[in-house]
Amino acid sequence: MLSFTRREFLSLSTAAIAGLGSTNRGADDILNHPRKFVETLERRRVLKAAEHYLHEQPETIVFKPASRSAGGLHDYFSEADYFWPDSKNPDGPYINRDGESNPGNFNTHRLLLIRLSIQAPALAAAWVLTKRQDFAAHAAAHLRAWFIEPATRMNPDLQYAQAVHGVSTGRSYGIIDTLHLVEVAQAAVVLHNGGALSEPDWLGTRNWFTEYLGWMQTSEPGRKERDAKNNHGSCWLLQAAAFAMLTGDDSVVRECRGRFKSTIPTQIAPDGSFPLELVRTKPYGYSLFELDALGMLAHVLSTGPDNLWDYTQYDGRGLAN
Repeated sequence: MLSFTRREFLSLSTAAIAGLGSTNRGADDILNHPRKFVETLERRRVLKAAEHYLHEQPETIVFKPASRSAGGLHDYFSEADYFWPDSKNPDGPYINRDGESNPGNFNTHRLLLIRLSIQAPALAAAWVLTKRQDFAAHAAAHLRAWFIEPATRMNPDLQYAQAVHGVSTGRSYGIIDTLHLVEVAQAAVVLHNGGALSEPDWLGTRNWFTEYLGWMQTSEPGRKERDAKNNHGSCWLLQAAAFAMLTGDDSVVRECRGRFKSTIPTQIAPDGSFPLELVRTKPYGYSLFELDALGMLAHVLSTGPDNLWDYTQYDGRGLAN
């Protein structure tokens, strides 16, 4: 019977979907040339999406003001998913109902971030595949709108994220909302390294992420989220790593690599489960989410001599097993 590590399984499962996993040669091709395989598999889908996005203009949070926010027009705002009006005190503070999303809470700014996180990377990927400048130019327009232009940019902090009516105007947990910016940051780096971003666009984008990373590191909400032991801590770390790579802050990247290793024993049990996710009302979904965050960290932070996919604790705990 064949056995695979988690990483090999995830890689080879893609091959099975494509009908290539039935042969050793197909599996070897994927493991040896993963980028070429992905480009071939995804080319039609990416180009179709990017062509569509060329006709959609950038839209930032200033286009959708949040009337319940304690912040201003340029401040990101969201309300915590699992908080509801109290039936015993309808006009009082909201109460927690873990695992039950309140559809009446303000979620528009988060949806705009998700839109950015889909469109900008798709446009950058289409540019990589075709070198068509219209794809790169439209991706750059998104970066300018969100991070540079005074009239439309978002302030580089999340002081008002995941607020709770009658309880808090913003909470540390809200920093997880900018997890969507990880792919945006990677798209910006790809465009810059390929010479597809103007110097003003690159410097303006880098300055925004430098400010935001600084806020994540030094503010009270940022430090609290950094020290969280569950998926929130992992998502803070993933963001810090990706944003530090964009800004060229090698010291923060090294720190993130060390924090990843120290995260393993607090996040992963000897049997491979995620204890802090299993106690939630949606343990399966949260466990997958945590695995995704740790896998992305390994992908982003691994180097030739320090492959975090293969890193294990003394008792064998790690992503490889």
